[in-house]
Amino acid sequence: MRVSVFRKEHFNAAHRLYNPKWTEERNNEVFGKCSNPNYHGHNYELFVKLVGPIDPDTGYVFDMKVLSDLIKDKILKKFDHKNLNLDTDEFKQLNPTAENIAVVIWNILRKEIDKKYDLTVRLYETERNYVEYDGD
Repeated sequence: MRVSVFRKEHFNAAHRLYNPKWTEERNNEVFGKCSNPNYHGHNYELFVKLVGPIDPDTGYVFDMKVLSDLIKDKILKKFDHKNLNLDTDEFKQLNPTAENIAVVIWNILRKEIDKKYDLTVRLYETERNYVEYDGD
């Protein structure tokens, strides 16, 4: 029997979508206002989903306090109230699209969470736009 558990967190970050191989015109054509040279920000909503067996001793799939602390320590401290392009190593050479942010977060968490749990990261960039990554 496998059950899904979810943890929701929130962080704010600025970024600029930009491909340095392209001209400013091409970047503006593809990324529009998201390529503003002065950056722009989002209030990201992060959902981390773990799927696994219920531990017969605790009744938990995964201790949610442990998951919360892990997300705060490994993700929020790194990305909250940061300019992703300028303040983080992960996005110095990687365009900080919602897709890439979700993959980076997944990779960070995957190193910390036992492989017996399926891991999915869902990231809302706006209330209407979100991405999801499960390692595939």
